[in-house]
Amino acid sequence: MPQDALLAAWGSAEPLLVDVNSPGLVGERIVARARALVPERELMIRYESGLTHAAAEILAGRLDASFGRFAGLAPGVAARLEQQPVRYEPMVLVLPGDHPLAGLSAVPLAALAGHEVYAGDGNPRTEEWTDLARRLFAPYGVLLAPPAPLAVGEAEFARIMAKRRCPVLAVRGFPAMTGTVSRPLVDPVPLSPVSLVWRRGRRDPALDALRRAARDLASEESWLIRPDSAWLPTKDALIMVSRAENVV
Repeated sequence: MPQDALLAAWGSAEPLLVDVNSPGLVGERIVARARALVPERELMIRYESGLTHAAAEILAGRLDASFGRFAGLAPGVAARLEQQPVRYEPMVLVLPGDHPLAGLSAVPLAALAGHEVYAGDGNPRTEEWTDLARRLFAPYGVLLAPPAPLAVGEAEFARIMAKRRCPVLAVRGFPAMTGTVSRPLVDPVPLSPVSLVWRRGRRDPALDALRRAARDLASEESWLIRPDSAWLPTKDALIMVSRAENVV
């Protein structure tokens, strides 16, 4: 659509394009709250996985904001971005319903020793997530599953998972799929640090609303309270704490 037609369709400013990764995650709720704060602006959602890919899209001007693990970005990329801590998300394991570990109410990390778990290894879009999984699993002898075809959409993801028969590392709130169960990981409880990320120096009322919505929801629902017994890499913890005051 030509730029003039786009602006005519949406008002005096372009839509703010926000990647929320997957349906059902916190990004959707934050965008919904932000839309109520600036009803005169259009905030559009995109569903793609991986902050590594989203960060490149932000720097290229094809995306305005995204969510994910800021500490996992390359230093040269992170230096050109700004971030606001949003939430510590407990990690879960998505298992085939008949997997030997599916009968547990929660899966201790030690119980995964020798098992393969899929965490996006080989997917260049999700390198920050694979790095987090590798750090989590290394002390417990858990293996990263080999690369799998990039599955776009719930149906394709479920099909590939059923074919591979491999547990998948995810976060609480990850969409449920037919034939699978989701079990929390424990002993310790691993956390995925989620930040709102945008291009350094970018200022826009819709982006301000997105930041305010993230701040308010985090405060209302205690998203940034980290349990003492939880697991989080030191680098991630320092970034989340040092930037926690960086809010509108």
